[in-house]
Amino acid sequence: MKDAGKSGGPLRAQPAVKRSRIQTRNRKRILDAALEVFSAHGFRGATLDQIAAEAGLSKPNILYYFDGKEAIHVTLLNQLMETWLDPLEQMNPEGEPLEEIIAYVQRKLDMAQAYPRESRLFANEILQGAPRMGPHLEKRLKPLVDQKATLIAGWAAAGRIAPVDPRHLIFSIWATTQHYADFEAQVNVLMPEGGVFPGAATYLETMFRRMLKV
Repeated sequence: MKDAGKSGGPLRAQPAVKRSRIQTRNRKRILDAALEVFSAHGFRGATLDQIAAEAGLSKPNILYYFDGKEAIHVTLLNQLMETWLDPLEQMNPEGEPLEEIIAYVQRKLDMAQAYPRESRLFANEILQGAPRMGPHLEKRLKPLVDQKATLIAGWAAAGRIAPVDPRHLIFSIWATTQHYADFEAQVNVLMPEGGVFPGAATYLETMFRRMLKV
């Protein structure tokens, strides 16, 4: 029943395995606990003992389902990659350019609100040099960014949005939306209670509209 993961290795697809309800429930329990631990401590700072304690399971029980910390981390990153790519994939070449970009900003902000732990998991992996996610960045993320950058550049060249470097635009959208997840503790201290995401949505929409409107 184990998910194997070679230490230090890149992400790779795991074969489908038929599992019982109990096995499925326990795997989810372990992965939920691991997400909490990894997002708080990063891969290097996390331990199997911490994951076991968070899951309310014994360490041997964890090792029944996964070969080790690496295998759990790789499984989480594989799951995260699909979630990570989806908002950008939805940018429609047939749509109105400015509205498509604003909608992408909102989707990224929604993701920061809904998945703060996943965002921090991704950020921690990148800060460590993407040792497990590097191949996915090359094979999945880069072609998608290249495709959407070409689309945005075409919109700008046609005068449908203001001139802009498309990759820096995408990077700035990531930075201004993911900040609310990756620096959640700081944001919660500095912002009025309950006012973070509605205010962020209004501010970011206004900023990007002013930047891109022709």
